[in-house]
Amino acid sequence: MKKEFVQFRCSIYEKKLLRVKANKSGLSISEYCRRAAFDDRIIERLTQEQIEMYKMLVKYQINFKRIGNMYRKRNPKLADEVVQLANEIRKHLLNFRK
Repeated sequence: MKKEFVQFRCSIYEKKLLRVKANKSGLSISEYCRRAAFDDRIIERLTQEQIEMYKMLVKYQINFKRIGNMYRKRNPKLADEVVQLANEIRKHLLNFRK
């Protein structure tokens, strides 16, 4: 149970920025500040557009892996390049989780 009250001064710009960042994270300003002060993880919510892009990247990554596997016997160099591209897409997908 939280009983103590802490205040701090900031500029109007800083307060607006705190509000924007808290909203993007789905947190109140108080909870956002607490997490920032204690180095807790703050996760920004994804926009609908970002979610759609993530889904598209997942499909691309799967398809490039499949294409790479198809060409493995016929053209190993091309297969390796396609698999490398799929792995790069995967790295970008993992960044969404951070």
